[in-house]
Amino acid sequence: MSFYPPLDQVEAIMRETADALILPRFRSLGDDEVSEKKGPDDLVTIADREAEVRLTSRLEALVPGSKVVGEEAVSQGLTSVDILREDRDLWLVDPVDGTLNFVEGLERFGVMVAFIRGGEVRQSWILLPVSGHCAVASKGDGATFDGHPMRPRRNVPFAEAYGDYSRIYVDEEFRPILDNGVKGSAGTIQGRCSAWGYTDLARGEIDYYVQYVMTPWDHAAGQLIVEEAGGRFAFMPGGEPYTPLPHKDQPMLAVADADMWQDYAARLMAN
Repeated sequence: MSFYPPLDQVEAIMRETADALILPRFRSLGDDEVSEKKGPDDLVTIADREAEVRLTSRLEALVPGSKVVGEEAVSQGLTSVDILREDRDLWLVDPVDGTLNFVEGLERFGVMVAFIRGGEVRQSWILLPVSGHCAVASKGDGATFDGHPMRPRRNVPFAEAYGDYSRIYVDEEFRPILDNGVKGSAGTIQGRCSAWGYTDLARGEIDYYVQYVMTPWDHAAGQLIVEEAGGRFAFMPGGEPYTPLPHKDQPMLAVADADMWQDYAARLMAN
């Protein structure tokens, strides 16, 4: 099958969904519209659930025979991440990435969509609804931000590098190691949002991004955008490449400059 979903049509579906179901709830959520999943740092809102339903129906209709694997459907037991192992056209959807920020009224949240064929991410989109900015990538064709090529920073020594590292999501086994490792860089933020972290990385706002929780909808779209901009995604310490499949939680490093991955990883995992 040679047909790929038109990039602009997918972006339009995401924008329409954000305008209709996400932005009207921003800073307007009622107490009964927010609930916990696994704990106080893992929230879901009415916006997450309604947006995913709309995205699922429209994306599956765009590519007949395709299947959406969405964060909320998986959490409710309506589908399984094991579908990602099937040889079929798939979508990975995170309807509101950065839900904790969204609930707190912070604009660092986004909508993430990745199109997978043959076990690889072939196209991806990250929409930042408040600003309206959108990052788009197609495998082999580069990555853009609002239609302009993304230009990350290059050849930045770790001591001069800035990163994104949200330690609240890291298990106790690795937290002291990574806490100490990031101190060797110029500084970090705890952004708590993959959508922002990966777009920041690919457009030169930061130089590295440390991740730990391996829920696939948090990373697949960002992987293609970062790699098409010249970066690298891989697990620490060994450098095994990330794939859009179910993985156990483990340290993962994304860098803006692929040539710097090994050096950054060695410094972050030095202990």
